[in-house]
Amino acid sequence: GGVVKTRKAVVSNAAARSTARLLPEGDVPASWRKEVDEVPECRSFMHLHLGFDAKGLKEAMGGKDLQCHYMVVNDWETGVDSEQNLVLVSIPSMLDPNMAPEGFHCIHAYTPATEPYDLWKGLDRKSDEYKKLKEERSQVLWKAIERVIPDIRKRCDVTMVGTPLTHERFLRRYRGSYGPAIEAGKAIFPGPGTPIKKLLLCGDSVFPGIGIPAVAASGMVAANSLGLETLGKHQQMLDEMVV
Repeated sequence: GGVVKTRKAVVSNAAARSTARLLPEGDVPASWRKEVDEVPECRSFMHLHLGFDAKGLKEAMGGKDLQCHYMVVNDWETGVDSEQNLVLVSIPSMLDPNMAPEGFHCIHAYTPATEPYDLWKGLDRKSDEYKKLKEERSQVLWKAIERVIPDIRKRCDVTMVGTPLTHERFLRRYRGSYGPAIEAGKAIFPGPGTPIKKLLLCGDSVFPGIGIPAVAASGMVAANSLGLETLGKHQQMLDEMVV
């Protein structure tokens, strides 16, 4: 690998805990590392990514039209944060047909911050045990989608299951975490600054927190902290988008 030097600053979109682990020992105070490590983390989540044939879909759905988003709660009594109880289903190709080939749709279904990492800890991703657990723990996702599209399994051309280990490996997420478990009213997400001058953070481990809108806003905060003055440009873009 090579060395890239910046003149203005570095903005890390890795989580604060992951960023700390990328820094050499001694570059930041031990107290900052401890502070970052002590932030509670949400549990992980299961993912199901599908590409499926949309031919005859309305008939298969009993005459109903397919929507972009669905939320399935299996048991309201146990709470939406109980293990494998809540499934969110997103079909982005309903809004942007370019996200799937003509005549097809794509789905992302997941269990938000309810999957225990310890079920997966230490498993060899190439082992039969891992494959079996993926099959078992993804059934709740399949069943949630089947409540909308009963014959979804027959329609699939692409099927990919993601686990806490997937999340941990590809996104550098500690224990495959969904993000920091910072409760409103009890604590607040930190700002973008770090003990290293001109090293800033953005992403869901800093203010304003978890979720695409919040993470996008954290990037704006980091940019404006560097004096890039992007707020005016963002406001202009939003004004132009208003119909």
